[in-house]
Amino acid sequence: MEAALDAALPCTVADGVATVVINHPAKRNAMTAAMWRALPELLAELAADPAVRVLVLTGAGPTFCAGADISSLTGDEDPQALAVAAEEALAAFPKPTLAAIRGFCVGGGSQLAAACDLRFAEEGASFGVTPAKLGVVYPASSTRRLAGLVGPAWAKYLLFSAELIDAEQALRAGFLNELVPAGDLDERVAGFTRVLTSRSQLTQAAAKEFADGRTDRDGHWAAEAAGSGDTAEGVAAFLERRAPVFRWPTAD
Repeated sequence: MEAALDAALPCTVADGVATVVINHPAKRNAMTAAMWRALPELLAELAADPAVRVLVLTGAGPTFCAGADISSLTGDEDPQALAVAAEEALAAFPKPTLAAIRGFCVGGGSQLAAACDLRFAEEGASFGVTPAKLGVVYPASSTRRLAGLVGPAWAKYLLFSAELIDAEQALRAGFLNELVPAGDLDERVAGFTRVLTSRSQLTQAAAKEFADGRTDRDGHWAAEAAGSGDTAEGVAAFLERRAPVFRWPTAD
């Protein structure tokens, strides 16, 4: 079973970037129950790995993720609960996350993409939130996250209609950060993640919490900044016209 899950959610770490691939091409990378259950554990391992600076989530082949593979569920499993647990684990990942999207990003795939900090897509991608086709109440947390990204009007459009929108519409709605020409997604993601891994992890970690609405850690991050030396290093590197060597987080 472990080998099967490794094949379904293969992960590589190189140059500070962990890349997790949703790999179920027979079902357009629909997430099986086992994949939903395994994702939070995998994310916890990557979050604890100091070699990981950035996480990229993508799909195998020409599709990101077409939702949930309902045929994989047992009678006593709640597919919505499994998807929400994985979505929340991804949203809580403490380092920058980026969804690299080709093809269909639908249903549970849209949940996972929305839980990432950033979303880059290739021309030709399609997006949809489809519970209205099944008479399902979309999770409250997922609805609020979607509305936070695209605003109430677009969230209602997507949820009320269950219609697919194209990548250009998703960009205009604010769901996507960038739309790149077909064939250029890997190169653009690699270039941008190199930028991210060169920046201050302290700045990124604090900014992620603040932007996500956390209000009880202002003092914590002020103390971390004061003790890290990153600001002094950043200023010195700027004045000396060299690349900074940020130290946070330092080893205990």
